[in-house]
Amino acid sequence: MLLNEAFTLASLPTSNRTYDVVPAGWYVAQITDAEVKQTKSGTGEYIKIRYDIQGPTSQRRVVFGNLNVKNANPAAEKIGRQQLGDIMRSVGLSAVTDTDQLLGTTMQIKIDIRESEQYGPSNEVKAWKALAAGMAPAPAVKPPASNAKTAPPWLAKK
Repeated sequence: MLLNEAFTLASLPTSNRTYDVVPAGWYVAQITDAEVKQTKSGTGEYIKIRYDIQGPTSQRRVVFGNLNVKNANPAAEKIGRQQLGDIMRSVGLSAVTDTDQLLGTTMQIKIDIRESEQYGPSNEVKAWKALAAGMAPAPAVKPPASNAKTAPPWLAKK
């Protein structure tokens, strides 16, 4: 499809984004997206979570994590459910029936670096805990304004 204008490399801005891994350690992070996905085998489900880091360093960096909540492997399911419990305890939720309940919650996450010969290093969220005394959570993230006429998926679920 034709573009409505010609783009030249000289007229386009450069990105200052880095795709290096976030250094291992504890960070304050907010869940800004969470959705249930089907496993590749189709026999289970996991919750895919996006964490936006707020500090003390690496602000505005993003890490992702998956929680196995239904899995043919009982050990994988048990770990995923324990992780969901850790998240719920860290943000004060006693029950979750919809992934939307996780959106906007803020906690501390422990990030580790996982090495892979095939893909190189990547981040992995290993632990969750409540904000320490004196750590104020950031305001809940509002969905970005959109020109689309349909509601974002997390608002259209009801």
